[in-house]
Amino acid sequence: MDALPPESPPQWLSIGARWCVAQQRCIDLEVARSPEQQRLGLMQRPALPPLRGMWFPFSTPQPVSFWMFNTLAPLDMIFVRDGRVLDLVPAVPTCSALPCRSYAADADGNGRADFVDAVIEIGAGEAQRLGIGIGDPVRITPLKSSP
Repeated sequence: MDALPPESPPQWLSIGARWCVAQQRCIDLEVARSPEQQRLGLMQRPALPPLRGMWFPFSTPQPVSFWMFNTLAPLDMIFVRDGRVLDLVPAVPTCSALPCRSYAADADGNGRADFVDAVIEIGAGEAQRLGIGIGDPVRITPLKSSP
């Protein structure tokens, strides 16, 4: 993701989807659809509350990498392909100054980014707390917009 000036305001997207990881345990997701929304992500945002996150869907599977530049709270990054957790990077630390490390799915450990069709970011520790692991199903339900 491209760098932004530190003074860029945070973006707040409406909850547009839900991922139920278990009965009665659903994560409400802001949906970053456009390249600009995906570029801004959760920069300059306070820590996410439990059961909240941001979903970055991609129209076609592709290798992607994310960084934590100007992100204020650590996150768990969940890389998704074909409706399953392909890889998970827990408790990714914040980065306030360039250069920042990039994170990508590396399911086979070869050091090359795997193709994914979505990334989900949730607060650090949420994946473990909710029992989310590699291979788990990811069925995201779009929510109807209010008029």
